[in-house]
Amino acid sequence: MNSFTALLSTEQAAKLKSLLTESGFEFAAKPYTLFFARKDKLSVAVYEKGPKVLLQGKGIEEFVQFELEPKIFGEARLGYEEVHSPEMFEPHFGVDESGKGDFFGPLVIAGAYVNREIARKFLDEGIQDSKRIASDTKIQALAKMIRRTPAGATEVILIGPERYNQLYAKFGNLNSLLGWGHARVIENLLMKQPDCPRAVSDKFADARVIEKSLLQHGRAIRLEQRTKAESDVAVAAGSILAREAFIDWLERRGKALGLHLGRGVSAEVKQAARQIVEKKGPAVLQEIAKVHFRTAHEIAADYYAAPPPRREWQR
Repeated sequence: MNSFTALLSTEQAAKLKSLLTESGFEFAAKPYTLFFARKDKLSVAVYEKGPKVLLQGKGIEEFVQFELEPKIFGEARLGYEEVHSPEMFEPHFGVDESGKGDFFGPLVIAGAYVNREIARKFLDEGIQDSKRIASDTKIQALAKMIRRTPAGATEVILIGPERYNQLYAKFGNLNSLLGWGHARVIENLLMKQPDCPRAVSDKFADARVIEKSLLQHGRAIRLEQRTKAESDVAVAAGSILAREAFIDWLERRGKALGLHLGRGVSAEVKQAARQIVEKKGPAVLQEIAKVHFRTAHEIAADYYAAPPPRREWQR
């Protein structure tokens, strides 16, 4: 078993921290965590979002069975995912995206199909939300495994910056653009698994856009949108596929430019954008970045207008 993850209550997180302290774990700072601790070859991270515990390394099963389950959860969970989340093992698609908050690079939306056997395999292989996987090498290895899984189906739609900027100008709203992309992924997955009854995604996408597009193409499928959808193994698989395509694009384009294209909207990202604009002119940002970001205006104010106030979308 390579990893284990589970949601915690605030009280359970506090109890776990005390347990780790008493057990001699060494604590260290780690971004986005309430705490991170390691002992021997086992690491325990409790993330702010959730909160959620992530175990990685060796001795996971023993720690879950003899520490987490009796002392923190108060119930058996390891191997009981089908009892606690039976719907995760029923046939369905999971859809997620990568790149929406990054100035450089594309928006990638990806999906994966699971049934009972595939869901179990993915869990055993350590599939989880890509945001909890720090290693790009690990992302690439998991994505390769997902694509090669027998009886599975995957779909990746990469919307490069030029096309993204055109679509954003058309939609004027990121949620509508996300909904459009989700619909494309689901339509293409239905070509591969036409009898799939359900698709799961995070709740931010505009469901009406997805439903309207699917109806126009004669597609009938039940859409399930929920917060923290990445806890579903199919959505987590989609997030890994999307992340792989996103980081591969950044690496390829960065090499072509002879410059590292960072993620997010950090000071490093802005400095790289300034260097590129100085060398190639402001129009080049259309080819490598999302120019509705305020960052584009900060870098080339005469070329890119300041973005208007965000337009709220109606549920």
